[in-house]
Amino acid sequence: MHTSLLDCLLEYEVSGPAHFLFNIEAAFHDGHEVVEERLTITPSMKVRHFCDERSGNRFIRLDAPKGILSVNYHARVQLHPAPVPLHLDEMPVSALPDEVLHFLMPSRYCESDSMSRIAQQLFGHLPQGMGRLRAIESWIHESIEYQPGFTQSTTTAQDVFVQRIGVCRDFAHLGITLCRALNIPARLVVGYVYFEEPPQDFHAVFEAWLDGRWVLFDATRSAPIDRLVRIGTGRDAKDVAFATIFGDVKMRCKEITVDEGDLPAGDSEAGQPPAVAAGTAGA
Repeated sequence: MHTSLLDCLLEYEVSGPAHFLFNIEAAFHDGHEVVEERLTITPSMKVRHFCDERSGNRFIRLDAPKGILSVNYHARVQLHPAPVPLHLDEMPVSALPDEVLHFLMPSRYCESDSMSRIAQQLFGHLPQGMGRLRAIESWIHESIEYQPGFTQSTTTAQDVFVQRIGVCRDFAHLGITLCRALNIPARLVVGYVYFEEPPQDFHAVFEAWLDGRWVLFDATRSAPIDRLVRIGTGRDAKDVAFATIFGDVKMRCKEITVDEGDLPAGDSEAGQPPAVAAGTAGA
């Protein structure tokens, strides 16, 4: 059985009292199972945990005093990827479930209303279904240059389309936008996955609704999509930022490590709650 060993270390310099919201823990999702996990926060402080029941996204909230804050999340996750059929159809808007409908709407980084004509020109003539989604994925891969450090936290899908350059989150935002402009519900998925070429980091892909199910697509093609350990699912990056910070804070360190291996026979720790490491107080 395939497993991933995850380690995320975040370190901040806090200049004054600040509030943090972290989304770094493996989500509660059918595609994987958390076998073991540990959260260590230094210095010791009260921590609040909560989960969005609809998405399975898990959050950590804390108030940090002035000084150095260190957050370390370690987990072993067993993956259960579902096979994806070669042929899936798009669904008419009238048949979409109520909870899926809002993934058709424009959002902060995905201006699908502004890009409707572009999407129709590029992909409107193609037969609907999985083939059209693969065409969108391939077009982004071939048309957009992957280059870290070029785009910013405010870069939108329309910016990426014009500049033709970006990182994984930009590729995903553009895929979401083109899908929504074609009346295909789409959303952002962020997670951990092993990259053969460093540096290791969080990875973003997009997910589209086809034939009554969500299907993942990765226009960067930089890692096996069935090995992604999901952290967050949302409309765009605003919903799934790994850290949202209120206060005067500077990041000192972000280190992500993902190792792959096989689950030892007889392991029965799945489903256990997170361990509270020394130096961490849970709310």
